[in-house]
Amino acid sequence: MGIAEERMQILKMIEEGKISAKEGAELIRALEYTGQEQRAEPLRGTTPARWFRVRITDMSNGRSKVNVNIPIGLVHVGLKMGARFIPENVDSAAYQQVMEAIRSGRQGKIFDFTNDEENEHIEIFVE
Repeated sequence: MGIAEERMQILKMIEEGKISAKEGAELIRALEYTGQEQRAEPLRGTTPARWFRVRITDMSNGRSKVNVNIPIGLVHVGLKMGARFIPENVDSAAYQQVMEAIRSGRQGKIFDFTNDEENEHIEIFVE
């Protein structure tokens, strides 16, 4: 998905009331910054991570409940905005594990958890 399409998605989220105009502006600024980063030449022999992917699968029927792909440059802004929706009982060690993996530049599957109470399998990838 190109930057123009992602910008339209953000504007649609504002229109639907999912995020505030201020939050949308932050996302658009981060998106523009991410676009500039991607044009920069990567280090020789490495490819920088570009996507943060979250997959939640319903284990009872194998169907995908959540399948979200976020440009890596928007992760910090998105987590900051989404923090207000995180229940208090969320394991902060798991959150720290994910953030450390992102900061360190690790790629591949960085989180894998089975929530037996909700019958869900949660996977997070950085690619």
